[in-house]
Amino acid sequence: MPDFTAAATQRARVRVPLRFQDGYGVDAELVTFHGLTDGLEHVAVVLGDPAPGTTPLVRLHSECLTGDVFGSARCDCGPQLREAVERIAERGGVLLYLRQEGRGIGLYNKLDAYALQDEGLDTYAANAALGLPEDARDYTAAAQMLTALGIGELDLLSNNPDKADQLRTLGIDVQGRVPTGVFATPDNVRYLRAKVLQTQHTLPLGDLAKLSAG
Repeated sequence: MPDFTAAATQRARVRVPLRFQDGYGVDAELVTFHGLTDGLEHVAVVLGDPAPGTTPLVRLHSECLTGDVFGSARCDCGPQLREAVERIAERGGVLLYLRQEGRGIGLYNKLDAYALQDEGLDTYAANAALGLPEDARDYTAAAQMLTALGIGELDLLSNNPDKADQLRTLGIDVQGRVPTGVFATPDNVRYLRAKVLQTQHTLPLGDLAKLSAG
């Protein structure tokens, strides 16, 4: 059983046609919840239908206003979101859109950290210099959402081992971790390298080093 005391329940479900700037579109169901432990307005995006006998594909996507909405090239969040929607829709599963801006430190703090990164600090050192955690995210609410949706086992679309580890601790059976694509640019390569070196994200460090050198 999941290792949390309060069960969440589904609050409402609504159909939303998703349309992206590159022309891709898919119909989704957005699910809201009662009783999430952190009190935030997280949303589940239900996409496609898993084939009988298969596990759903799930992504835990942390909100990124700069990347998801404005297309910032300082991170890979926008391209990861776009990729995840299509891959999950093809296989069947859920994208959990979690209100955890800046790895949980909030939008203003994230922008303050950007300013320190412009002075040479990496993304984790910048958080620390502000007296903030390198990664403040807790996935208890995500486990509650999955349980409320009837999902107890899944394949996780993520390069981040911490997401899988936390979900397993919370009682969710993560059968496998499926890597996302690599969306490296000259503007985000230092950020991606830091994720590999500091938090063991599964990204090709050698390719990132070549791009950084170029």
